[in-house]
This record gives sequence, C-alpha cells and structure tokens, in this order.
Amino acid sequence: MARYLQQQIETGGFPAGHRLPTERELSERFSASRGAVRRVLSNFKEQGLITQVVGSGTFVTERVTELFPLVDTPVADTRSVAVQTSPAQLMEARLLIEPQMAALIVRYATASDFERMDECIARSEASTGIEEFEHWDGALHQAFAEATHNSFFLRILELTNLIREEGEWGRLKRISLTPERRKRYETQHRAIVAALRDRDEDTAHALLEEHLREVQQNLFGRGR
Repeated sequence: MARYLQQQIETGGFPAGHRLPTERELSERFSASRGAVRRVLSNFKEQGLITQVVGSGTFVTERVTELFPLVDTPVADTRSVAVQTSPAQLMEARLLIEPQMAALIVRYATASDFERMDECIARSEASTGIEEFEHWDGALHQAFAEATHNSFFLRILELTNLIREEGEWGRLKRISLTPERRKRYETQHRAIVAALRDRDEDTAHALLEEHLREVQQNLFGRGR
C-alpha cells in the first residue's frame, strides 16, 4: 500500500490536491487493517506529502511539486501537439486507447472514483448549453482516466482535453450535437459507469468503444 501511494504521488498519478481513497477503501484494496492504513498515512503526513481534513478526506499537498518535480513535456510543447492534432486524429486515437482503460478501472476504481463519475454525469445532464455539456462530458472521460490510477492514461486524457478546447472541435460539436444525440450520449454514459461499477470489464469495454464510434460518426459522418 505504501509503495502504491508513493508511486502514484511521485509520478503524478495523484497530483497536488488529489483526494486519496478513504481508509476503508485502502484497507479493503490491500487487505490491511485500519491501524496499518493509519500508520502509512501518518508517515506520509509527517513527510509533508498529504494533509488530512476532518470531514473532507485526505489530500496530496502542494509540496509534492517541490519534492517530486515531474519529467514532463513542457506545457508549450504539449499545446503545440494539441494544435497540430485534428479532431479526426483525436477520435482515431481515443478509439484505440480509451476502451483499454476499462480493465484498470474495474480493478482499481474506488468508491470516490465512482462518486466523481456520478457527479460528472449529473452535471452534464443538468447543463443548459453545449459548452457546459462538453465540459462535463470531458470531465467524465477524465474521471475514467483518474479511476485507472495510472499516470499514463491521465496524461493522455489531459492532452485530449487540450485538443477539445481548440475551436475546430467546438465547431464540430455545435453542428453535430442535436438534442436526440445528447440524450443518447447521456444514456451511454450511465450504461458505461454502471458496467464499470459492476466490475464488468467486457461490457464496459464494448460500451465505451460503441460510444466513441458513435461520437466519431456523428462528428465526421460514416466512413471517416
């Protein structure tokens, strides 16, 4: 458990401000007593890696950026990649990558991960405009990446969201997102999360791939 938490913090899988799984979730995942969990967390707190807020949870501190400076692609370079990547290229890559997240999500996702997914779905369904819906749609897919507890998928989804912020993606979404399609996406989102919560990897993988293929077809038309 200590090695897992250390790795996630060092690699940015749990970035500054990230909420850690609860003591109960850590205890169940690693078959450890609550006392053992508290000792590990206490050690991390003494190192200044985490802070505990009564009633809110345990969070990674801002100090980790000083203790573990990540070897990242510079922000400017990342944005350059985003600008050079077309929406069509993005969807082709997403179809190859995102369904693979299902295997890790069903294995590692915590109750707090599913709470975040539920929040994203609720906020997207309550949104009154395309931009707001698109924001929470992106946040849901980011929540999928976070639930893998794997820094590679987190970085991929961060780049994905940068590309989605570009004007061409927004223009295509405004043209393609009819009320009927939005309702369809909402239904698909709920089905994907339900399969993940049931730890049904095959169904979640298939549903996620089906959803992305439908988005691709709606954005670019059949045959793209």
